[in-house]
Amino acid sequence: MKCLCLALLLLLPLHLSAAWQAGAAKADITPTEPVPLAGYGGKTRMSQRVEHSIWLKALALKDDSGATSVLVTADLVGLSDKMVAIIAKAALEKHGIPRERLILNASHNHSCPITEDVLWLYYELTPEEAMVKDRYTALVYAKYAEVIGAAIANLAPAELAFDQGLAGVAVNRRRSRGPESRALGGQVDQDVPVITVKSGNDLKAILFGYSCHTTALGGLSINGDYAGFAQLELEKSFPGSIALFVQNCGGDANPLPRIRGRDMEATELARMYGSILAEAVRQVLTGKMTPLTGPIHAAMGRTELQLQPGIPLDELKQRLPNLTGMPRREFEHFIRQYETLGSPPDRVPYPIQVWRFGSGFQFIALTGETVVDYSLKFKAAYGWNTTWVCGYNNDLTSYVPSHRVLREGGYEGITGMFEYGHRAPYTETVEDLISSKVGELMQQTK
Repeated sequence: MKCLCLALLLLLPLHLSAAWQAGAAKADITPTEPVPLAGYGGKTRMSQRVEHSIWLKALALKDDSGATSVLVTADLVGLSDKMVAIIAKAALEKHGIPRERLILNASHNHSCPITEDVLWLYYELTPEEAMVKDRYTALVYAKYAEVIGAAIANLAPAELAFDQGLAGVAVNRRRSRGPESRALGGQVDQDVPVITVKSGNDLKAILFGYSCHTTALGGLSINGDYAGFAQLELEKSFPGSIALFVQNCGGDANPLPRIRGRDMEATELARMYGSILAEAVRQVLTGKMTPLTGPIHAAMGRTELQLQPGIPLDELKQRLPNLTGMPRREFEHFIRQYETLGSPPDRVPYPIQVWRFGSGFQFIALTGETVVDYSLKFKAAYGWNTTWVCGYNNDLTSYVPSHRVLREGGYEGITGMFEYGHRAPYTETVEDLISSKVGELMQQTK
């Protein structure tokens, strides 16, 4: 009998150590005045109404090692390197969250305000519009600090589980762009990964993702696009829960069809796409999900993506007088780099994060507008049903093409680089460099 009791006592700490503490929170970042809208170049779009509120949402996870990890989602077009540094510094100083344990994801929403220096070459703001942008940016910084702190304050015992469903909203937009694109690949990732956070029978949080641009809408209203509608519907279906949307590898995918110029009809279409995605999540929740165990082994590393040679200075100066708008701002930027740095930089810093949950599940967080090939590649390499791959973390640095997209050319591989302030497309080493760094981080987290 003594032996049996001793054995039970020895097993008890092991059982208790598998438990999670989790906390979720959300902070409203809906502007209270008309603001310049983000995501599309050209003439400044000033918001005229609010379709629904937009949010920052945070999920804090404390595992049996005592370490706390925080994932924050945002109904924003993205963050800049400057914004990430400010947010991460506050999280470290106020809550002791090290950089590798803080993941900052944005839905890439195109119906939100402009912030700080995100996509700064896109916009030509008046002084008054710039002041509005700065006021809103200050609000966003304060709300990031608030929501991270609230999620940590809400930590309580919880159980985590994972599974994934399917949704058919995304279409490969490169293939959809006219007859000349018909020969391009039509790859998409229709998986809808889902993590639930429960306390007993209470569903506290739903973390879900999809690989598709949030560009169903492009009018003059503030909203979260189809991802915002999906979150609203899930929180209505599961009262008391917080639904957090993670943008996966949707750099070359759009919700299609889309409607332009008929805002009311476009809004209903976006609402329908949100309902489809929400239903995919609901179907996952009604099935048997796989429990997630800890601890979270977190690692963060950086590679440098190499750029092809840029346009020579003489040619930039020769072509500049014939340019207007964003192309002119791009060329002026490259000329300034020649004059101040000697030449435009030949590489782009590229951070990557990996969270491995116990030994059975991994969350790979890439930077920038990653195309679908990265999601498909890493899930094939590390487990289709045990791997979640997302882009749009950290700095919205650029489109991040694969070998395939780079060879095919077009916007995501070639022409989209200038608007991000980069002198030229990436070299053909881009996919290999990212894959190698992911492999290193996966080894570090074993």
